Amino acid sequence: MRFRLLRRRLTISAPRMAVRSALPWPLRWAMVAIVLGFCAAIALWAFEFGREIAGLDTHSQKELVELRGEVKKLREERDRIQSTINTSDSLLAAERAAKAQLTAQIRALESDMRGMRDDLGFFENLLPATGADGVAIRGLQAELLGAPQAGTQVPMKWQVLVVQPAKNAQEFKGTLELVVSGSRAGKPWSMSLPGGAQALQFRQYRRLEGMIDLPGDVLVKDVTVKVMVGAASRAVQTVKLQDAGARS
Repeated sequence: MRFRLLRRRLTISAPRMAVRSALPWPLRWAMVAIVLGFCAAIALWAFEFGREIAGLDTHSQKELVELRGEVKKLREERDRIQSTINTSDSLLAAERAAKAQLTAQIRALESDMRGMRDDLGFFENLLPATGADGVAIRGLQAELLGAPQAGTQVPMKWQVLVVQPAKNAQEFKGTLELVVSGSRAGKPWSMSLPGGAQALQFRQYRRLEGMIDLPGDVLVKDVTVKVMVGAASRAVQTVKLQDAGARS
């Protein structure tokens, strides 16, 4: 029996044993609190030491606040300058648009001036008045605008001014006929306006002009213009083309 009890105590089947400290639990809690306090003190000391090393003291905080204020002012100044730049860009774009518009107007005025100079030269080259019943043809002009070539057509530009020199003249109603004369293949040749006589209605003066295509193998000699009222001729004028042989 004793042997069995001894073997039970010495083998793994022996009952478990618990080793308990004889230190009371209030004292153990007090030691834990002391250790935690000591760790907190070390952590606080390390934090303050780190702040001193990093320069994050009270003076540095004041400087940081001042720097933030300066940054805010600089941002406001930047926004103000950017707004001014945007306004300047808008004004510059408007100025460019106005400049482009003025340039277009200047070009249009220059074109009008060229037309007026042409009209002035046309009026300065007016020939003496001819015709009857107060109707006169002035400044008949004709010009070939290309070199002749067989099988092609050569455009001819013409213009004429019809006037009534008398003041307070009655309105004139009639027609204007244009005939181009010359030779073709050694034979006489003539051609009228393709659309026939043009209606003519004016009180003081009327300027007419146009283009007519002529055969390339025609030798143009002269151009004749007639102002007609019905079958009666009121004014006639003929102009010879200068250097017709070279142009046609």
